[in-house]
Amino acid sequence: MVRAGLGYLAAADPTAMAGDAQAECLFALERADAVSTAARAAILGAFTASQGYAADADYSPRAWLIHQTRVTRGAASGHLGWARRAVAHPQVAAALAEGTVLTESVARKLCGWTDRLPEQCRDAADQILVAAARAGADQVELAGLAAEIYTRSRPGPDDDGPDESFEDRSVRVETTFEGAGVITGNLTPECSAVVTAVLDALSAPAGAEDTRSHDQRYHDALQEAARRLVAAGLLPERAGQPVKAWVHISLTELRAMDTGSVLQQEWITAAQARWAAARAAASVSGGDGAAWLEGDAARGIACDAAMAPVVTAEIDPGILDDLVGLCVQLAGHGCCHGTSAQQASAQQTGTQQTGTQQTGTQRTGTQRTGTQDPAAGPAPGCGCRYPACSRPLTPRARAALEQAIIGKAVDLLSGPGGLASFLRRRQLGTRLAGPSLPLDIGHSTCIPAGIRNAVVLRDRHCRWPGCRQPAAGCEVHHVRHLADGGNTSTKDCVLLCCYHHQVVIHRWGWTLVLNPDGTTTAWNPDRSKVLHSHGPPDRAG
Repeated sequence: MVRAGLGYLAAADPTAMAGDAQAECLFALERADAVSTAARAAILGAFTASQGYAADADYSPRAWLIHQTRVTRGAASGHLGWARRAVAHPQVAAALAEGTVLTESVARKLCGWTDRLPEQCRDAADQILVAAARAGADQVELAGLAAEIYTRSRPGPDDDGPDESFEDRSVRVETTFEGAGVITGNLTPECSAVVTAVLDALSAPAGAEDTRSHDQRYHDALQEAARRLVAAGLLPERAGQPVKAWVHISLTELRAMDTGSVLQQEWITAAQARWAAARAAASVSGGDGAAWLEGDAARGIACDAAMAPVVTAEIDPGILDDLVGLCVQLAGHGCCHGTSAQQASAQQTGTQQTGTQQTGTQRTGTQRTGTQDPAAGPAPGCGCRYPACSRPLTPRARAALEQAIIGKAVDLLSGPGGLASFLRRRQLGTRLAGPSLPLDIGHSTCIPAGIRNAVVLRDRHCRWPGCRQPAAGCEVHHVRHLADGGNTSTKDCVLLCCYHHQVVIHRWGWTLVLNPDGTTTAWNPDRSKVLHSHGPPDRAG
């Protein structure tokens, strides 16, 4: 009924209303807002006391309000503030619930005034102020009465009571849109004096061409003061570690820096040379040159060894063969060895037609041209690892082949010897050209810094559906538990805040999965509640 009435007012044309009707509506809305505030505070207080938010895997009533009711953080904090005020100031809350004594804003002022009094005086002060409001006192009269109460209850000059100006000190830095910030606070006289001195010293105009406003110069002075403090090395280490800057740059940006693709061509030439050398070595040795220990020898060498499987990436010449073979097969031009399917069939059966031997340097043996009897049917293949290209590809086979080609391309570009690493080491200078770190080490009881940093750069906040705890307060979680054989890699790890990681998952038994599209899904043990994140992470990779 309340929503229906408010909906009627919202849909009505206020310009068609008389001035008295408009005034009556505004007066009634303020009274309704006061009652609504009192009702919300009472219900939210009971909801908090019973920890009702835990049923939705939220770690606090504030987080529940943000995730479930879709209010902003400021609004959630305001609602919780009233829930606390209703407990600390029951007489003010009762007057607010009547809807005719106090408005929400005046009631908040009254609570703020009496909060400055000693605890034993607050109830009596609330009673006096509420009684004055019932008698018709306006805001100015209530403020004067509160000031008189404060003066009478304040400790004398010889008492050792706390300094109110010192207890009220605060500074808050809030991050807004695209990393911009807002600073608010109350400074003590000493802090105000030193901050003003620093900003005045660093905000002097740089000359006649300096067109910055006074506020802009103060902003730049604050930034300069912080920069000088960092450069002086006077800041303590954070969590035992010095402050670090992680530079995130994509392969596309690296390639754009390579004007004319000079470095890329240099890398391709070197890769081709290594490819040719590897194929020549393979033709001589007949194998890949790998050596393995087996049986007792392997058990003996690994008896006292601390083993951790580490997967790194280097240019594998075999990948180039695979990639070319897959591409050629997909295009339908023959097998990976450059032989047509019909020739391959003829070579397998031993039936070759007469022809002219080609001139020039041959790789191995004698190469002949020939044809196959059309009545012989489709060629069975050349005997290499790829099926004959003359066979038609089904849509499912084509999709699988395309995925394989993409996988080979990724292998070629990534890793310490890949194109991305080559461009980074040649273009970004000494400080950013260090060795690459492995991002997949198999099963491990610890998470190396390389994987941890990559996960932080990718996720940037808790990945639990609806949670936005920043990475600084998060832990790296294995999507598949280590006890169940989970691997330590970027694709198998996500960021979770301490509450969702340690309590919701490891204590309450919830399950979290990372979906292929970058979203996450979580459900409780009996699957009565399923939570979905609303979209992929802000930045992937």
